[in-house]
Amino acid sequence: MKGNRATIEENLRLHVDRLAGLIGPRTLSNPKTIQATIGYIEGQWAKMGCSHSRECYDAMGDEATNLIVERPGTKRADEIVLLGAHYDTVFSTPGADDNASAVAVLIEVSRLLREHSGKRTARFVAFACEEPPYFMDSMGSQHHARQSRERGDNIVGMLCLEMVGYYSLEKGSQSVPPGIPKWMHRFFPKRGNFLAAVGNMPSWKLCWRFRRGFKRGTRRLPLFSICLPERISEIRLSDNSSFWDQGYPALMLTDTSFLRNPNYHQSTDTPDTLDYPRMTEVTLGVASAMRTLLG
Repeated sequence: MKGNRATIEENLRLHVDRLAGLIGPRTLSNPKTIQATIGYIEGQWAKMGCSHSRECYDAMGDEATNLIVERPGTKRADEIVLLGAHYDTVFSTPGADDNASAVAVLIEVSRLLREHSGKRTARFVAFACEEPPYFMDSMGSQHHARQSRERGDNIVGMLCLEMVGYYSLEKGSQSVPPGIPKWMHRFFPKRGNFLAAVGNMPSWKLCWRFRRGFKRGTRRLPLFSICLPERISEIRLSDNSSFWDQGYPALMLTDTSFLRNPNYHQSTDTPDTLDYPRMTEVTLGVASAMRTLLG
């Protein structure tokens, strides 16, 4: 596993450097950056021998594109486990953590599972347009979730990768979401050294299964898993909420964004600020959880 970890870490560094370092801010207002991003993600999947498809839609008058890899299950092909991450940024940031870190993990998990034959179907999606001004109705995940519901897709679990690269061991480096009642604060971590898996209340079974699978893949990275009411608005700020809106169980997997990372939506969100050894553990844990969920 040591060699495997070294390879994963090297690949993660490469993906983030290409997306946030070479390409930089990735917005529909600068189509060249979006086309470069699409080309990079598709190129990585092509190197693995993965066939992929494009899902295009209208986003406030511009064409936006979701990228999809799907591997049919062997016994329960109608049941789908989806792993997704958005690849766009706001205009003001190169977006190393938000969200190149998540795209990098998405690519690496799909690589680790490229020969895995699960009972359920695995679907990997790189979403367009998660950031303003497209949040909410024009999000790529909103389009995909609505289309999935219209087709009758049986998505038994959606895992949303949202900022997974920033960590701190300092006490007090982790804030609690403002929507959490003060009496609950004592149950939340005070150091930003963990990955959070956050679901709404109907997603509790998915959360439990994810935690079990994640722990099989890594013991080196703490996991804080919790299901909360959707009235706590902070848990609805990413692509997971699109699937909740369609009645699908979903989790947000995150380093908790602005509750920890001071570079959120800033020009300082650069590749050198990320913790790649811990991102490697995220990759191993999520890949293991996917294996568990796929069967």
